[in-house]
This record gives sequence, structure tokens and C-alpha cells, in this order.
Amino acid sequence: MTKYDVIVIGSGPGGYVTAIRASQLGLKTAVVEKESLGGVCLNWGCIPTKALIKSAQVFDYLKHAEDYGLVVKEYGKDFDAVVNRSRNVAAGMSKGVQFLMKKNKIDVINGHGKVLPKKQVSVTLDGKEEIYQADHIILATGARSRELPALPQDGKKVIGYREAMTLPKQPKKLIVVGSGAIGIEFAYFYNAMGTEVTVVEYLDRIVPVEDEEVSKQLERSFKKAGINIMTSAEVTKVDTKGKGVKATIKTAKGEEQLQADIVLSAVGIKTNIENLGLQDVGIAIDRDKILVNDFYQTNLPGYYAIGDVTKGQALAHVASAEGILCVEKIAGHHVEPLDYGNIPGCTYCYPEVASVGLTEAQAKEQGYDIKVGKFPFSASGKAQAGGNSDGFVKVIFDAKYGEWLGCHMIGAGVTDMIAEAVLGRKLETTGHEVLKAVHPHPTMSEAMMEAVAAAYDEVIHI
Repeated sequence: MTKYDVIVIGSGPGGYVTAIRASQLGLKTAVVEKESLGGVCLNWGCIPTKALIKSAQVFDYLKHAEDYGLVVKEYGKDFDAVVNRSRNVAAGMSKGVQFLMKKNKIDVINGHGKVLPKKQVSVTLDGKEEIYQADHIILATGARSRELPALPQDGKKVIGYREAMTLPKQPKKLIVVGSGAIGIEFAYFYNAMGTEVTVVEYLDRIVPVEDEEVSKQLERSFKKAGINIMTSAEVTKVDTKGKGVKATIKTAKGEEQLQADIVLSAVGIKTNIENLGLQDVGIAIDRDKILVNDFYQTNLPGYYAIGDVTKGQALAHVASAEGILCVEKIAGHHVEPLDYGNIPGCTYCYPEVASVGLTEAQAKEQGYDIKVGKFPFSASGKAQAGGNSDGFVKVIFDAKYGEWLGCHMIGAGVTDMIAEAVLGRKLETTGHEVLKAVHPHPTMSEAMMEAVAAAYDEVIHI
């Protein structure tokens, strides 16, 4: 029986990053994967969706070439080629992970992994089972699209995010159920490509985890782009008989029926904790999550869990950070628990959405006396020159001590700007320090400095 220091089950951005860090720390490491290296994120999530979105943006630019003084007489789209580009980008990234596994001397074991007692892992491939031993077993099996009883997925007319990425042909009409990051990104992509899109959200606003002003701005931008938005609405049933699909939607005004080619269910995720042997071994679970301590140890010594299967935010960068922390602790390093209050969230539609920390409502609920600053991109020279004046940067500070409580952005490229706020909060910076850090002109990032200036009544450009 082959013996390792660390076996990681799952090779997504949690698993493969964990394996690499373990190997760097001198631990003999293997990773178990039943599909493709890189997991959902690289193959069916973060990366290929960004490739689709890039195609949609380029198409959008062509449609608005005249706004930039350019004449494009003929242009069109090849939906298959757009999908193929996305798949090729994903395949390239997965090959990159293969290279990293080889470079770091990590054994890749293909098959379905399952934990056994006595720190063993069983891996089954094509009916053949192999048993491996490890001092430390880390579960990083991620999650999949959640199904609602009223919205069973058939993979053809009612689909999840996986099918939405590789549709054989572009739908004329699409209903997107759920307005979290996944639903919103697909709504943007398909609308930009020319599909008639309706977004149905159960809560009273889209992107409900974001600051309320961001939700309002995104709704305005989406409506301007021709996306139909239904909030405080619920799909109660779908009829897939005949051509297309009929969705019954319950709203405050009563029931209405919508016709579409396809319904995309984007109502959250379900963790992959079945068939892993957790019950047999006695690993504690609570409501679809594996219970772990601050360093990702389960209730059983030698068994750990990271990423979507645990209680933190279900985000790729969270899984990576958790995995690194987990193996550094195993290797005897002094590590501090992850600060889940300082995790950035990003949505890659247009305009992009990025945020970290408390919303204005949350800061007030927690009893802070706050200073709020907002700077619109309509007042930014770089945004105007780039034709990207939608959106704003909003910052929230504690009036008493100057602590940076939250930052919320909506606009072009803001997902690349949010790290300034994450780093600033990590370093316990104050508003005045951000204000006195000279930001380059003309850039979108100046809006950050200007928003902070607005919070302290020192804003120049509005």
C-alpha cells in the first residue's frame, strides 16, 4: 500500500493549491481527481465563464464602434466558436495544472476517492479499487448546482451552469432563476450575444448580498441593456412539454407565465459530500457542510476539509487560502485563522461588481457611527475616455477610529481594483492614509481615493 504524508481528495482551486503548498513544505503528496484537474473552477466555472464574457464584451464593442469614432460595416457572431474558445481556454488551464503537479512531484491518482478508517483512502476507477495510506487526508470535493423541487434540471430545457457553458445553439429566449454571481454573469453574456433574457429573483433586489446602492445601479444598467428583471418573484413550476419551456412565476401581483427556450437554474450550490465515506468513518456534518475548526481539522484526527464543503464563502480564492493555511498548520508553521470578514466578492458582468467588508446597512446594524463616501465613474477622466462611465466606488469608515469597514464598487474593471481595499483593511489602514497615498492619473483606481476623500469632505472632482 502506497503511503503519503498528505492525500488531497479533489483538485479544484482548493485541492490543487493545497497539494502544491504541501509539496513545497516537503510533504509527500498525492491528489485524487475523478474528472479533470482544476475542478469546476478551471473547467466549468470561473475561467471558462470569463472567456465567454470576454467574447460578449468584444461583441458589445463592435455594436458600439461608432461611439469611438470607428466604422465597422460588417460583423457577426459564431456561437459555436465562442463556446469553443471558452473550452480551449479551460483545457489550457487544466493542462497548466497538470504541469504544476509534475513540477511539484505530486502524484495524481485518477478515480473516485473515498475516506476509510485508519487514515486510508480508497480510489475506484472503472470498477477497480486501490487503497492508499496518508498521515493527513484533506477533503476538497467542492460543490455543484443546487436543484429546487419546483425546478428539476433535465440538462436540456432546464439547465445548470455546466450546460449553460456549452449549449449546442444559442437560445432566443432565456429565463435565469437566481441573481447571484452565476446567474448575473450568464444573464449578461446571453443578453450581450442577442438572447432575450429575463432574470427572476426571489428576494426584493438582484445581487442581494451586495450593498443596496450597488443592486440598484446594476438593475439600472441591466435594464438599459434590455434585460428584463423580476424581483420578489418565484418560479413555482415549469412545463417542458412541447416546444421550449413554460415557467409559472408567482409575484406580488399574482401569477404569470413566461415562455422561453431554456430556463437556467442558478439558485446556489449543493456540496459534494455524498459517497465519500464520511458517515462510515464518523466525520461530523451539519446541514450539508463538514464541521471543521479554525485550521480545517474535522472531529477525527488526520482528516481535514476545505473549500465549498465547509462553512466559509463558496469562492475559489477562499478554498485556496484555506488549503494553504491547513497544510502550513500541518507542517508546524505558526498560522492565524482566516478573516472571513475580509474576503472580496466579485461578479464579472458589465458593469462589474466587487466588494469587501460591511455594507452600509450592516455597518449601521452593528451600531457603528459611519462616514460614507461615493465617487461616480461619470466624474472619472479614465472612465469617460474609455466609454465606461456607469457605476461608482463607495467606501464606509467608522467615524470614531477611521477603520475601513467596507468598500463596494460597480463599474468597468472594478474586480481588479478591490484588492486595494482588501489589503488596506488587512493592514488596518485609515481613511486619511488612503487619501494621502498618491493614486496615478488618469486611472479607474483614482475613484477609490476620491470616494475616500468624499467620506472626509475633501473630494475635489465632484
